[in-house]
Amino acid sequence: MQGDIEDLPLEDSIADVVVSNCVLNLVPDKKKAFSETRRILKPGGHFSISDIVTVGEMPEDLQHHAEMFAGCVSGAMDQTEYLKIVKEAGFKNVRIQKSKEITLPDELLKKILSDNEYRQYLESEVGIYSVTIYGEK
Repeated sequence: MQGDIEDLPLEDSIADVVVSNCVLNLVPDKKKAFSETRRILKPGGHFSISDIVTVGEMPEDLQHHAEMFAGCVSGAMDQTEYLKIVKEAGFKNVRIQKSKEITLPDELLKKILSDNEYRQYLESEVGIYSVTIYGEK
């Protein structure tokens, strides 16, 4: 069976656990994806999702670069907004279980950003993080 996470071809309340590894940040409609995740979980079920989030806003050139897409950084949204979407989908006891900052190599940043954008990025407080998020239905 094949389907999109925004429209899962599964019955309601069929899963005890939903696990995902760095995919949801690439999904355009995260609200729908989390709504579908909640729909297929049994009462008392939970999810554990590893994903990429930001703290602050990444430069647009980084957001849309092919290497950032391949590395699952494109599509990453602000951590606060991400958690808000999860909670608005109806999940309880939502928490970040792990968080690790991702440092982009200077040679990659210099390849994508202009000199001015590169300096601004380094001086900003923008952070890219790999997180594991847990939530219950």
